[in-house]
Amino acid sequence: MKTAVIGVGHLGKLHTKMYAQLPSSELIGVYDVNQEQAQTVAGEFKTRAWSSMEDLIREADAISVVTSTPHHHDVAMKVIAAGKHLFIEKPITTTLTEARAVIDAARSAGVTLQVGHIERFNPAVLALEKYDIKPMFIESHRLAQFKLRGSDVAVVLDLMIHDIDIILHLVRSPVTRVDANGVGIVSGSIDIANARLQFENGCVANVTASRISQRPMRKMRIFQENAYLSVDFSEGNCEVFRLASPDEPSGGLAMMLGQIDVGPVKRNIVYEQPEKPDVNALSWELDRFLKAAATGTEPPVTGEDGYRALEVAQMIIREIQTNLKKIAVV
Repeated sequence: MKTAVIGVGHLGKLHTKMYAQLPSSELIGVYDVNQEQAQTVAGEFKTRAWSSMEDLIREADAISVVTSTPHHHDVAMKVIAAGKHLFIEKPITTTLTEARAVIDAARSAGVTLQVGHIERFNPAVLALEKYDIKPMFIESHRLAQFKLRGSDVAVVLDLMIHDIDIILHLVRSPVTRVDANGVGIVSGSIDIANARLQFENGCVANVTASRISQRPMRKMRIFQENAYLSVDFSEGNCEVFRLASPDEPSGGLAMMLGQIDVGPVKRNIVYEQPEKPDVNALSWELDRFLKAAATGTEPPVTGEDGYRALEVAQMIIREIQTNLKKIAVV
């Protein structure tokens, strides 16, 4: 499948690298408004820097849109209008109205639309697929050192949205209430934020994101009946503590920590490090996109998934802004 990348900044360059390596991809070129940057990236990966975005769209079959978020909608609509398959980085767009327009246009055109929530493809997350996950409480921390890249939007859209998507994917229940606070410290937007999400099924998630931390962290802890799961996105590792019947087989690196009586039944307390796939998250993400485009099957992260993540992110931002106004009045 002929592939192309529009927008070759830091992340777009990585998309270009992956497309150049994937067996299912025939990379035909890149485009960026900064033609010097486009030429540099094209030279590194032995492809063509196109001077016309429209010409590149016309020749490609599947395209990654990795521009800055405010340009997602306009570029995506051009890709869809040309009947090409679209991979669009997170967040899907700036507004929900734009997101709905992109989703509806892709559906009408019959093209594949996948949103770039890359943590779904983290080996640590993939390793949990064998478990029946029904969270009742989730706690996540995503902390990063300050970088100018991405600081034009709130940390909720820059970092926290990764965890929002994972949490929505695991809980699979509507959000009924959001309590949130945050503040801008070094940029003109929200740099640190905390949100408490309550779901219709009773689950609660406490989500923290910061881009002004000295020590990076990307971790999530999931608590449910009879199990506690810990995910380290940075290391690509996960750990599981759970109750199991004595005759239940375990996978990966497992050990029994003890045994307890649960009513008339004895249960083992098991610690496991599930076997994780040896994959590069972005490579696997784009490979799944191309397979969905080639077969006409649903992509692993749909436009609706991207819409829901953006919707919750905007709920959090509105709650933070409301609280900041209250503080300003005092």
